[in-house]
Amino acid sequence: MIYLDNAATTKPCPEAVQAALEAMTDNFGNPSSLHRAGLNAQLAVDRARKSVADSLGALSDNIIFTSGATESNNLALRGISAAYGKRRRRIVASAVEHASVDETLSDLENKGFEVVRVSPREDGRFYAEDFISACNEDTVLLTMMYVNNETGYILPVKEVFTAVKRCYKDIITHTDCVQAYMKLPVKANQLGADLISLSGHKIHGVKGVGALYIRRGVRLIPVVTGGKQEKGIRSGTESVPLICAFGAAVEKLSPTISERFERVSALKTRLTELLSAIEGVEVNSPADGSPYVVNISAAGKRSEIMLHYLESREIYVSSGSACSKGQQSGVLGQFGITGKRADSALRISMTAETTEAEIEAFAQALAEGIASVRG
Repeated sequence: MIYLDNAATTKPCPEAVQAALEAMTDNFGNPSSLHRAGLNAQLAVDRARKSVADSLGALSDNIIFTSGATESNNLALRGISAAYGKRRRRIVASAVEHASVDETLSDLENKGFEVVRVSPREDGRFYAEDFISACNEDTVLLTMMYVNNETGYILPVKEVFTAVKRCYKDIITHTDCVQAYMKLPVKANQLGADLISLSGHKIHGVKGVGALYIRRGVRLIPVVTGGKQEKGIRSGTESVPLICAFGAAVEKLSPTISERFERVSALKTRLTELLSAIEGVEVNSPADGSPYVVNISAAGKRSEIMLHYLESREIYVSSGSACSKGQQSGVLGQFGITGKRADSALRISMTAETTEAEIEAFAQALAEGIASVRG
C-alpha cells in the first residue's frame, strides 16, 4: 500500500498508540474523580496539555481539549459570537476555509450575523489590505486558516492579523491550524492569534481529539454545557486515551519540525519533476505552498475515476477534502481552478515517512492511468 492521503488522516505513531493503550488499560480512571486513580488520569491529561501548550509557546491554562478540530472551530466561532456578538455583528473570513468553519459561518449568518468572505486576488494570493477593508468597527471576529487543506496554499495569517489588529484592536482573531501544526512553526504570539484550532489525527495522533488555544482574557460562551471539565468551557468527561495519544504525538514531532519540512520539500520537488514529464498534468498548488499538500489535475480525467484506478494499484490519494465526501467545496474555484481542471483534481499529501520510491510509483501509475482510463 502507498498511502498519499495524509491531509485526510495520518497513521498513528507508535508512541501515540502506546500512550492510548496505557490510558485504556492501566490509567483508566476518570480525571474528575477525587481518588488516586482519578488523580493519575488527571496528571496524564495535564502532561499532554503542557506538551501542546509548550509547542505553541503558550501556558497550559490556554489549552482546552475537544473532540477534534471541527468542534474547536465551532467552539471558537460560536463561542466568540455569543460572548461578544450583541453589539458587534460582523465576521470576516477567508473564502477558502474548511467546511467546519464555512458551514458554521453560514449558520451564524442565518442567525443575523453579517459574514464577509475575502477571496484571493487574480494572482491567487491574499493581501492584508483586503482584510482591513472588509473589517470595520462592527467586526467581532476574523477567522483565517493557516494552510489550505486542498491546495497547500500558506495564507499570510501573521501579516493579516497584525495589520487588522493595528487598525481594530478589539477584533478577535482565530486560525484553523490543522494542516500547519507540527508541519510549520505555529506559535500563538508570533501569529497574533487569539484562538487556534488543532487536530490530533492529522499529526500522527488518533481520531476523536483536538484542542483549542484561547488567549488569556478572551471570553467564550460554551457550546457544550454540563460539568466543569476543561474549565467549564468544554464539559464532558475527558477522553484520557485520546488526549494522551495527542500529547505523545506532539512530544515526538515537536523537535523535528524543520528537519521533516526539509525532507518533505525534497519529496515535493521530486514529485513535481516527475509530473512535469507527464503530458496533460497540471500542478494546482503554489510553488511556495506547504510541501505536505500537492494538488494536481490529470488531463481531464475525472477525479473519482482516476482515484479508483490508483486505488486498484493500492495507491491512495484523494479528490479533495475528506470532509466533503468527494464533493467539490468551491475552494479550487477561489484559486482560479475551474471547469474540467477542477473536475480532474487530485490531492497528494505526504509525511516525512513517505519515500521517494512511493512518489515514483505514484507518478508511473498516474501516467498509465491517464493513458488507459476513459475520462
